[in-house]
Amino acid sequence: MTELFSNLALGFAVAMTPENLFYCLIGTLLGTLIGVLPGIGPVATIAMLLPITFNLAPVGALIMLAGIYYGAQYGGSTTAILVNLPGESSSVVTCIDGYAMARQGRAGAALAVAALGSFFAGCVSTVLIAVFSPPLIAMAQKFGPYEYFSLMTFGLVAAVVLAHGSMVKAIAMVFLGLLLGLVGTDVNSGAQRYTFGIPELSDGIGFVPLAMGLFGFAEIIANLAEPERREFLAKKVRGLWPTMTDFKAAWPAVLRGTALGSLLGVLPGGGALLSAFAAYTLEKKIARDPSRFGKGAIEGVAAPESANNAGAQTSFIPMLTLGIPPNAVMALMVGAMTIHGIQPGPQVMGTRPELFWGMIASMWIGNLMLVIINLPLIGLWVKLLQVPYRLLYLAILMFCCIGVYSLNNSAFEVALTALFGLVGYVFIKFGCEPAPLLLGFILGPMMEENLRRAMLLARGDPSVFLTRPISLGLLTAAAALLLVVVLPAVRKTRDKAFQE
Repeated sequence: MTELFSNLALGFAVAMTPENLFYCLIGTLLGTLIGVLPGIGPVATIAMLLPITFNLAPVGALIMLAGIYYGAQYGGSTTAILVNLPGESSSVVTCIDGYAMARQGRAGAALAVAALGSFFAGCVSTVLIAVFSPPLIAMAQKFGPYEYFSLMTFGLVAAVVLAHGSMVKAIAMVFLGLLLGLVGTDVNSGAQRYTFGIPELSDGIGFVPLAMGLFGFAEIIANLAEPERREFLAKKVRGLWPTMTDFKAAWPAVLRGTALGSLLGVLPGGGALLSAFAAYTLEKKIARDPSRFGKGAIEGVAAPESANNAGAQTSFIPMLTLGIPPNAVMALMVGAMTIHGIQPGPQVMGTRPELFWGMIASMWIGNLMLVIINLPLIGLWVKLLQVPYRLLYLAILMFCCIGVYSLNNSAFEVALTALFGLVGYVFIKFGCEPAPLLLGFILGPMMEENLRRAMLLARGDPSVFLTRPISLGLLTAAAALLLVVVLPAVRKTRDKAFQE
């Protein structure tokens, strides 16, 4: 416990420097902004901002990117409640009861409960990161290449199971991501693989062009293809403080949402989106009167908003401790660390303690900033919602192209980003979720490296993966997960859950 407090003291000393406080404020402000504006989302925004962080100190860059992620969970509720449009995918569920409350003239209470529930969940989940990360790192340091390969296999299988839509499409996206990760020069033999004679691909496909194309450009094209539909209930929101009845109904839902979101955020394929849906479903199942949901039940706002913030923050645990991203945003964070020459994994806490604990401490500061930002500035966010998207996308595209070009002064990478943008739009049209592809792309080279190391140590004997207990347990869990999901009854329940 003494060691934990000394580590947190180091973290706050790093996070409270004027420079890092500024980056935390910028991150939370940007997160709230892109959460408020429908159709952008944290994945696209972080992908767009990766080139900018290249010239920042690693701690400041990661603090800012983390602030964008959990800040978007706050901002997304504003659009969902006031306009019935989810500013961020995890706020889809908040639309159901949040907008109904706004129609009843209770938009202020809904916004306040969402902000306070998110603040509580964010603080609790940050405590969990601080408490559970050191023992997980100690365990991870005992992992060899066999265990790491099996863990990554389990992670990809779980990402497939928890991905939206068809499992076949999700599996195809994972394999496509693994194949794209193989492009470039083989480290062992020096031979070029899948470069098709293009010299710019000899170092592999860049992470930034792939991420920005699939999530940034593709989202812009998809948004422009859809007609804008925004119905404003009120230009001014009044009565921001909830009543005592609202508090009594909301606090148990906040506690349950925080607990469920904290657990689901750690799972591969989990995070804010899965947490919000699961929390809403749980509240509806245990409610005395489920018919209230959809008609302005405050629990339908409190639970998913707490869960999505808790899930967003606990998803940092596997990324920080094992170096394995559980979702697309954490894959981008791994990419950001790699850009700065930091190899994610259990060694980060030992070699870069100021980065590890500074980032954790910044989450408390960021959550406090978000409460201060969100409630008083609701009038400003309402005005921003009235800006047509067609006026925003040109500026977004221009900054994206400048960012990609500035990384390596390469026009080829700008063209590659545009190509991935078109591919991403095709994926959207065919209902293929790009998140498993990004996870496959990030984990592919790491899996290949650990597989080769394992085979060298075992002198080419693949049975070693089944003779080591931890490796066997992870592979068995992955196989069981796939077998269970292909059962007709389980598959039907899964499809029904995603439809809901």
